[in-house]
Formats: sequence, structure tokens, C-alpha cells
Amino acid sequence: MITSSRLTTDGWVFVAAVTTVIYMVAMRWCMPTPKAQRRTFLAPLAGCVFLVPSAAVKGYSVSFTLYLYSCGLLMMVIMLAPVRKRVAADIAEQEQKPWTKVPLNTFSLYWLTASATGCIAAMVLLWPHVG
Repeated sequence: MITSSRLTTDGWVFVAAVTTVIYMVAMRWCMPTPKAQRRTFLAPLAGCVFLVPSAAVKGYSVSFTLYLYSCGLLMMVIMLAPVRKRVAADIAEQEQKPWTKVPLNTFSLYWLTASATGCIAAMVLLWPHVG
């Protein structure tokens, strides 16, 4: 007989902490300039500042809130890591020439869209099994 073990709130706090570290390391690796790196490091802070109070107001559980936070950070890593070289080149070029618009890379655009869709679908499908 297979039983489903759910994570406790402490377990989700641990998952969120590990996810935050993974996100920060991956974003430091993906982003080409210090300015871009600083911007990506604000995402976990923004998640804590905006997601937690919003979830509390809506009556979501702490576990669900930490699940969304963790999935959101991992989604960013999954979206950016495979196309990091092209995205990094575009970011660096845009920062060097802010007056010109850098054209979108078609493959990167398709990858970001497809991976975001896949991650969101996985988040929805996995919550009943892990929450």
C-alpha cells in the first residue's frame, strides 16, 4: 500500500530556503552584468513582501504560499538557464545601448513561453500530490 506523505509547514520552509539558494546561484550564473544580477536578487524579497501578505489576506495556507514561492523561483531558473547565453547577450547589449531596442531572439521567446506554460501546468498538477 502506497501512502502519501505531505510536507509540514517546516518542510515547506526548508524547501523554500533551498529553492531560494538555488535561484540565487543560478541567476548569478545567468545574468551578465552586476545591474542585472541585482535585479534578479530582488525577486525573492519581492516574493516575501508581496506573496505572503497577499496569501494571508486571501486565506491561503502557509504551505500553499511557500509552494507558490518555490515554484515561481524554480520556474525562473528553468526558463532562463537553457537560453542564458542569448538572454545575457541581449541584456548586456540593452544596457550598453539603452536608446535602441534589442530585437527579440525567436528561439528564446518560444522557449520562455513554452517552459512557462509547462511549469504552470506542472504546478497545478503537482499541488494535490505534494501539498
